Amino acid sequence: MVIVSRARGIVKTAVAYALSSTRADSLIARLAEFDARAVVVGYHRVVDDFTDEATRAIPPLLTSRRMLEQQLDWIGQRFRFVTLDEMGRRLSGEIPLTQPVAAVTFDDGYRDVFEEGFPILARKGIPAGVFVVTDLVGTEEALVHDRLYLLLTRAFRRWPDAPRSLRALLVGLGIRPSGIDRPWEVAGHPMAALQFVLRSLRRSDVGRILAALEERLGPGTPTPGMLPLTWEMLAQMKRAGMVVGSHTKTHVWLPREELGDAFEELRRSREAIESRLSAPVQHFAYPDGRFDRVIPEVVAAAGYRFGYTTCAHRHPDHSLLTLPRLMLWEDACIDARGRFSSAVMSCQMRGVFDLVRGCDQDHAA
Repeated sequence: MVIVSRARGIVKTAVAYALSSTRADSLIARLAEFDARAVVVGYHRVVDDFTDEATRAIPPLLTSRRMLEQQLDWIGQRFRFVTLDEMGRRLSGEIPLTQPVAAVTFDDGYRDVFEEGFPILARKGIPAGVFVVTDLVGTEEALVHDRLYLLLTRAFRRWPDAPRSLRALLVGLGIRPSGIDRPWEVAGHPMAALQFVLRSLRRSDVGRILAALEERLGPGTPTPGMLPLTWEMLAQMKRAGMVVGSHTKTHVWLPREELGDAFEELRRSREAIESRLSAPVQHFAYPDGRFDRVIPEVVAAAGYRFGYTTCAHRHPDHSLLTLPRLMLWEDACIDARGRFSSAVMSCQMRGVFDLVRGCDQDHAA
């Protein structure tokens, strides 16, 4: 596995260097109709030590302070940073798009964004947006995916055949998502098991699985930065120019929920932010970037004007509610030696790797 990963890193670095040095990455972006003049980048957590935190937390959600600065400095040399509000006005055509602009966002509302990331943004004068899960703001409760990952990593260390044991647990609960009879294929390691559970099931079933795992293994202990922001932190960030948007009430995967429940998740989250921070909320980020043919219409009905995803697909009737984002983390822009790579970053910012990977969602459902 390590050899395969290293080989992929070498190939990725070589391809990125070739594309970047010949400006072929810009040509690919134009052919794919990717507008590299207006890019919204997304992060989750900001940590001091990536290697240490990755032993306990979901690695693709982590970016070290050092790497965040390197990525932001690269972007700042080529784009003008703008607020989400200005980005929205430019993408909607209210303001001409005359120069490359970039907006920075953070999903989930982690406390370490305030503690580790916000000082960097303030020092560099970079505006940003943060999307919060409103039922958790001000609490000491970790997000469902973090709680589940903590439990799954412990289960995979303790259980001799963790994928089969996980299958047995789900079947015992009367939960049989598609693929469960191929546990090693769909849940062969903690990260795969996490994605399988969250993307296959409704929130109520995920809650039952969490409870069953906690009964067997005991509750997981989140790290301090894994906890949510407080309303006081958000107010301070807003006073500094950050835009606060919604990420639903409880971080549900919207296409898995009943439409009425999805609407309430969206409406109540917006109303909570507006009530606590005394400002209108126009911006929404889809949890896990998940949406189908109908969900953008629900987002519009709930009162949002701009919606941000994690793929390049645009809804034909709601283009401003399906704005693509480039999601970045510690390893998103490194070369085969693990160092920040300008060439890889250039390909990322032009959507080259997204074009190669494609989208794993069924947006026509």
